[in-house]
Amino acid sequence: MLLTRLEIAGFKSFAKKTVFEFDAAVVAIVGPNGSGKSNVAESVRFVLGEQSMKSMRGKRGEDLIWNGSNAVPRSNRGSVSLTFNNASHFLNLDFDEVVIERVVHRDGTNEYRLNDSQVRLKDIMEILAGANIGQSGHHIISQGEADKILSATPKERREMLEDALGLKVYQYKLEESTRKLDKTEENMRQVEALRREIAPHLRFLKKQVEKVEKVRDLKEAAILRFQTYFAHEQLFVSSAKEKYENELKKEKQTLESVSQRIAVAKKALAGAAEDKRAGVILEISKALDDARRERAEAARKVARLEGQLEVVEKVGARATVSAHDLERVAKEGEAMLPVMLRGSLEEAVAFLKEFLGKLRALTRIAESGSDDIDHMKADRDAADALEKQLSEKEMSLTANLETIRAELEASRVDEREKERALFVLASEEREARLRHTTAAGSLERLGLEEAELKRDMAEAGALIGREALNFTMFSPGNESRQREEQEREKRDLEKIKIRLEEMGAEGGEDVMKEYQEVSDREQFLEKELNDLHEAAISLKNLIKDLEKELGMKFKDGIDAINDEFTKLFAVMFDGGAASLIRVQEALRKPVVSDDDSDFDDGEKPTMENADEERPEYVEGIDISLSIPRKRVKSLVMLSGGERALTSIALIFAMSSVNPPPFLILDETDAALDESNSRRYGDMVAALAKKSQLVLITHNRETMSRAGVLYGVTMGNDGVSKVLSVKLEEAVKVAK
Repeated sequence: MLLTRLEIAGFKSFAKKTVFEFDAAVVAIVGPNGSGKSNVAESVRFVLGEQSMKSMRGKRGEDLIWNGSNAVPRSNRGSVSLTFNNASHFLNLDFDEVVIERVVHRDGTNEYRLNDSQVRLKDIMEILAGANIGQSGHHIISQGEADKILSATPKERREMLEDALGLKVYQYKLEESTRKLDKTEENMRQVEALRREIAPHLRFLKKQVEKVEKVRDLKEAAILRFQTYFAHEQLFVSSAKEKYENELKKEKQTLESVSQRIAVAKKALAGAAEDKRAGVILEISKALDDARRERAEAARKVARLEGQLEVVEKVGARATVSAHDLERVAKEGEAMLPVMLRGSLEEAVAFLKEFLGKLRALTRIAESGSDDIDHMKADRDAADALEKQLSEKEMSLTANLETIRAELEASRVDEREKERALFVLASEEREARLRHTTAAGSLERLGLEEAELKRDMAEAGALIGREALNFTMFSPGNESRQREEQEREKRDLEKIKIRLEEMGAEGGEDVMKEYQEVSDREQFLEKELNDLHEAAISLKNLIKDLEKELGMKFKDGIDAINDEFTKLFAVMFDGGAASLIRVQEALRKPVVSDDDSDFDDGEKPTMENADEERPEYVEGIDISLSIPRKRVKSLVMLSGGERALTSIALIFAMSSVNPPPFLILDETDAALDESNSRRYGDMVAALAKKSQLVLITHNRETMSRAGVLYGVTMGNDGVSKVLSVKLEEAVKVAK
């Protein structure tokens, strides 16, 4: 027995841990309706990885967990485990016993375990597929699904037959190869995109590398020229520097000698009488100028005072009180007297005060005029005396100046000779200074040329490298001609430097390194693309081989199933004929129902890639049959019992050709009468020799063929309970 044990805990109506031991080839599970018999088949479907909730009569994952009753509280998890005897290693595992367990929690999450190790659903499915076991295969026929294979579409019926023939492994391999091919082609597109992306940059870097190589060639050709130029230039600078330094030293000595002689001559000239008299002349001339200026100022003051005095005298003459003025004042008083007499006393007093004020004013005018004239006359006399004194001083200074000038004229002949000698020395000094300045200027220009040479060497070292500066000085042939050649060579080298700068002399190593890296990456991508292309070809060949092998095995399997199906159909109907026919069915897009929701583990495998272009038609399997004594040619014309017999015959034929390790049939015999039940029992007995059978039934004939009977009951607490009976032991007890 390959299937040895089934444990259920918290799954649907099995609130408590329940164990089914499968010790016989045929195990029957019986019990009244609603006791939970079908939950046993669904528990097996569940543990094998079924993802369709509709197949297990639920909508959500928590619907599969015991929900509680008045007597027993609800469970937080439901678990089912299957134990297999793997001594023959029909499962590709190195264990003699294999336990597969699945747990569902209230939040809908699922756990899968293999011998107490957590695994993926995909891992379990691959292991079971190798043993012709699947979560929704032909080996589990739930209640009401006996004729599922009859009502299925030709495409679905083909898939069921492939599953029954054990071709799922090929399907998985084909699907895996197709996914790998898609991934490989996607990788090829990505690699091609990367190559297209780096191609412009690689072309640009290639041009830069060519430019760098040209720069390197130009540098190598220019190194010798720069070395020769710098050697000649360095020799010229050193020799010219020595020459100009000697000239400068010589002219400096000459200039110092002339300067000393000039200093002696100047000292002798400074002691001459003319210089002394010149100082006296300057002093007398300055004193004479001061005297003349003071005399002129005194004369102007005298003239000014005389003018003022004349004016004051004229005004003073008018300031005397005349009879006319007195007469005028008297007449004004007489004219105003009658008016004052007619007025008030205050007005009379005011008039009298005004009249007396006018008289006093006339008196002051007469007195002030005489005082001003006296003062002004005294100032004029003082200024006139000062002017005379200064005139005498001027005359004295003029006489002294003439005397000194006469003496100076006499000594001027001797001084002129000294001045002539000093002039000659000054001329020699100017010439010596000019030669000194010329030598210093030449040396300074040479310093500028030397600095320029250093800059040129630095630029050449930066543009070409240190090799351009590794030169040895040598003696040029003709210096003047060499200088002309040097100038021409310098212009040519300047052009070379400009070309190097324009071509980007710096950064060549970085460009070469980047070009090498990008080139290596492009070669790697090319190699990767070739490898992917070869892998794609291998996968396509593998897919073709798998499709070819799958087609051959499917054809051979269909032929074998057809033979068994025809025999079993004739047994069930006492004659007649039935066969499977390969047809072309128009492909329709699948419609996903809300009731057929998946669990949250997200691991349900798919057999088709929805993104691929599908053919317009797909191959399917149809059923052709002929019932004795009836003109029935299609499935839609069959009665319920006839459909049950046909589906049972086909299921048993599929199981006979490729026997599964176990087969679970949930009340597939419910629609059979007594005679057909016996035929069904005979077929069960024959199939039990190839596969282990678990039968859920109410049929006595079917029960009689079982080695172990499990009775399922349900009490008032709503919990399913199990009782077991071994028929062999029961028969012994009965005897």
